[in-house]
Amino acid sequence: MTAASLAPVELARAQDVVGDFTAPADQQGPMLLTANELVYNHDTQQVYALGGVQIAYNGYRMVANKVEYDQKAGRLMAYGGIEIIDPAGNRLSAEKLDVTDDFANGFLNSISVRTPDNVAIAGERATRIDGKQMELENGVYTACVPCSENPEKPPFWQIRAQRVIQNGETHTVRLEAPRFQLLGRTIAVMPSITVPDGTVKRKRGFLFPTASVDENLGFGLSVPYYIPITPSSDVTLTTTGYTEQGFLLEAEYRKRYRNGTHILRIAGIDQMGSDQFSSNTSDAKAEARGMIASTAEFQINPRWVFGWDVMAQSDNNFARTYSITGHDDDTFNNQVYLEGLGKRSAFSAKLNYFDVQDADPQNAAEKQQAIALPVIDYDYIAPEPVFGGQLSVTSNLTNIVREHNDIETTSVNDRFLGLKGNSTRLTTEATWERTFTSPGGIMFTPLLSARADGYLLNVDDPNNISGYSYDGSFVDQEAAARGMVTAGLEVRYPWLLSNSFSSHIIEPIAQIYVRPDEQYAGGLPNEDAQSFVFGASNLFERDKFSGFDRVEGGTRANVGFRYRGTFDNDILIDGVFGQSYQIAGLNSYATPDLVGVGIDSGLESDVSDFVGGATLKFPFGVSLNGGARFDQETFDLNRTDASIAFTSHRFDTALTYTNVGAQPGYAYEDENSELQSTSTIRFNDNWGVSGSLTYDLDDNLVTRRWVGLTYEDICTSFSIVYQDNWDTDNQSAVDWTIGARLTLRTLGDFDVGSVGSSTFQ
Repeated sequence: MTAASLAPVELARAQDVVGDFTAPADQQGPMLLTANELVYNHDTQQVYALGGVQIAYNGYRMVANKVEYDQKAGRLMAYGGIEIIDPAGNRLSAEKLDVTDDFANGFLNSISVRTPDNVAIAGERATRIDGKQMELENGVYTACVPCSENPEKPPFWQIRAQRVIQNGETHTVRLEAPRFQLLGRTIAVMPSITVPDGTVKRKRGFLFPTASVDENLGFGLSVPYYIPITPSSDVTLTTTGYTEQGFLLEAEYRKRYRNGTHILRIAGIDQMGSDQFSSNTSDAKAEARGMIASTAEFQINPRWVFGWDVMAQSDNNFARTYSITGHDDDTFNNQVYLEGLGKRSAFSAKLNYFDVQDADPQNAAEKQQAIALPVIDYDYIAPEPVFGGQLSVTSNLTNIVREHNDIETTSVNDRFLGLKGNSTRLTTEATWERTFTSPGGIMFTPLLSARADGYLLNVDDPNNISGYSYDGSFVDQEAAARGMVTAGLEVRYPWLLSNSFSSHIIEPIAQIYVRPDEQYAGGLPNEDAQSFVFGASNLFERDKFSGFDRVEGGTRANVGFRYRGTFDNDILIDGVFGQSYQIAGLNSYATPDLVGVGIDSGLESDVSDFVGGATLKFPFGVSLNGGARFDQETFDLNRTDASIAFTSHRFDTALTYTNVGAQPGYAYEDENSELQSTSTIRFNDNWGVSGSLTYDLDDNLVTRRWVGLTYEDICTSFSIVYQDNWDTDNQSAVDWTIGARLTLRTLGDFDVGSVGSSTFQ
């Protein structure tokens, strides 16, 4: 390419000519014009450029087949194959352009614009006004990307409008007389729509409405209005009209601080159809209903965080019945917390109040719930070895308040899940352990631990509660203390066996823990050690109880082995099998317990049941998992968990089978068998269907099911879900729900009902 010197009153013609023209006085920089042929008349100050025309000026870049530029009048006309990229990155295409030389005013024919975030606007004719506004006639707006194989194919969705007005000052796109089209067909007509352009993050205005369909609420339509207050705060006001219940009003205020965020939410309704709900429920008894909730989290410094998530409502089921986002769980945990993380330590302090959301007007379940004020945990690991081993300290303080006793009667006992009153426990345990490896590869891990528990008790004595009885010896006193010291040894001897196509690790494991009997076994409140399943996952645990309220005592040995095999064809096998033995002292799992922990657990005898678990993975996406507990005498199955799963690009599925033998007094009165299946089919990169089914094999009953259809591409996502809700106590507002969500990029979400992300799991 060569540069041309343009002489006065002379016509110059050159190939691949570059011209440097003076810009208007109020603009910065010259206009650089390049073309295959260039004619410049110095007298008339007119430039004619033909073929491969390129212009760079004031942040704009343009290409065209032909350009006529009147430098004196400040007018630029271009023809054929026009493409312009403006300083903001918007890409504009047109067939004819007639604008001022600063691109501020003018006309364009057959125009299309694509913004940096892939929003497309097109029209038959466009008028550009003062560089701040562009009006298109018979325009089209979409956030979809054209099909690469068939660019003429209509996008998944688009909006056709009589006029499309893009305003650079308000950063909005206004669509007048819009027709919303899906797959090229009109499905909705509206007076007008105004949407923010890609540069806007927050703007006042109506958001996409949402709809819902519920059995006793009727059809609901929610219209949210968004108001930015300051750069760091905003509020969304939402009005929802239900055909059966009237108008629900909601307000959500959000505030971001330098070190955290706070959200305040208020909602209320004066029900006009309380009789639509089941009689004698809190939904039916209440008319004026509402709630207020606050959620916040603040980063005190890089290691400490403080926050809360609390809610107060007029009755015990309002937020759940009306699906208030973030507050409609069956049990809402009101929590205030302080957490810190050090280099070798962790601290957590929490206050918890569990709001049980059901339609029981007596609110009995919530009154039986524990109020934890507070629960404090502290863990510390010494930074330097102590006698060559690791020293760790664990502490826990739990204070429980309960308004009513929580008692469950079974065929063999009364289970005291919670006692009315107040109980406080402080636990501290120090543990030291070190691993030695012998020249032959045997690994020895000695362990020493010391633990102390202190109790303050002011709870009902289960032996003195009218109509109930307890087989154990409850500690009916204001204070109690207990201690536990443990000396343990673990021996492992991993063997590696390999050949040309596989390798195998077989690791026999033996453990022994020597300690005194558990003090006050079964005689103290049991709040956090109620969940107990003996299996392969906890076979080699020193203390198999799930919490601090129970502590394993007596001398016990755990014996078994681990296996891991890998094959050249990428098959992987993992397995554990073993048994536990009570060698001396009191068996903690055979003693009475307030909640029945240990009954038929497989550990209640001196020789435990056998437990095992295995995982088998294949390279083609199939995996098998299984766990079982076998009777130590007959080898009969007392518990079985098995699953098979398949994962591929187009299809995922999993089938899980669970069988638990009867554990009257703790879990199930009779044998319980359940089958659960979850599957997802992806027809292509966009469409998919998912579903789940849970089947009770003993009662021959489907207990849970849902099915959902999804679609997703770069500009659109859609999902619709049907779900059954079973409530044997008739405490729910609805027996079934249908939820749908349509998300259109740049426009927002349109919801019908509730489609939770947890559903598609």
